Amino acid sequence: MPHIPLPEHLPGITGLLEYSRVTAEPIRQLTQFILRGENSLSPGERELIATVVSHHNECRFCTAAHTAAADLLLGDTETCRIMKQDIDATPVSDKMKALLKIAKLVQVSGKAVTPEAVAFAKQQGATDVEIHDTVLIAGLFCLYNRYVDGMATVAPADSQFYRGLGQRLVDNGYNRLPNGYDHLKKQNQPA
Repeated sequence: MPHIPLPEHLPGITGLLEYSRVTAEPIRQLTQFILRGENSLSPGERELIATVVSHHNECRFCTAAHTAAADLLLGDTETCRIMKQDIDATPVSDKMKALLKIAKLVQVSGKAVTPEAVAFAKQQGATDVEIHDTVLIAGLFCLYNRYVDGMATVAPADSQFYRGLGQRLVDNGYNRLPNGYDHLKKQNQPA
């Protein structure tokens, strides 16, 4: 049960963002820019970074949401599943594996990112901007994971919920839906 009253039809961070639209606006803008803006890393690759950090932070809601978005953007369900178990076995480029390892280090602590990890990523073809953006995304998702779990938000168990949320993230990015979320009240009502 959440620590404060949140909209019951909006689990996870969505309920928190609706609770405080004042703080939600800059959060949404930053997330949209970082995960969907112009970048040499694809939106799917950036969702992988969000997923690996959320997974290792044990944030059920964020892990499921970003796994669903990454699966849709990458066109498969195996990449995230494998990545959560073994980054080295993940069917992505060596550069992306090195960046995912940096993201995982950030999840532990910003100070866990070593010069060797950065040098290795550069050897695999990562640019300074890609390393920067990986650390930024990873740090951002540490904040989001702690926000979601620190407020004890609800994380639905139904995988269908996350497929729908993943599709909304693919279709609308991190922007608030133009007509809000009241339509979801009807979807979440018992039949």
